[in-house]
Amino acid sequence: MKTFNSLVTALLLVTQSASIQAADLNGAWSIDASACGDIFTKENNRLAFKKDADLHAGGLIVQGKQITGTFEKCTVKSLREDGPNMRLIASCSDGVAISDVTFDLTFSGENNITLSSKEPVPVQMPYVRCPM
Repeated sequence: MKTFNSLVTALLLVTQSASIQAADLNGAWSIDASACGDIFTKENNRLAFKKDADLHAGGLIVQGKQITGTFEKCTVKSLREDGPNMRLIASCSDGVAISDVTFDLTFSGENNITLSSKEPVPVQMPYVRCPM
């Protein structure tokens, strides 16, 4: 799950750099819309994770080019549009190790995205933007 969270973080970062406007991805994203209030808060007009956010559904914060998960941050190394998808390679750090990940991002509506990875095992995860 940790590798997939890194993948998700990197995907959002890469997608933001692509032809899609950055504002389209800015915000708080969760795999469970009903858990948004348990995961995110606003501090000094900036999104932040609540204490113990990692105990609830997965989440990401996108602010400008900064993409943050509860345990990792990613930097995009390359991005390629592939039809309705975007494929990216990103360098992700969990504070201990750095690894490169490859993943795809598909938009399925204004406030819905699906992140997927084929390695190390096939994973597909839908995310919804939280109203903040």
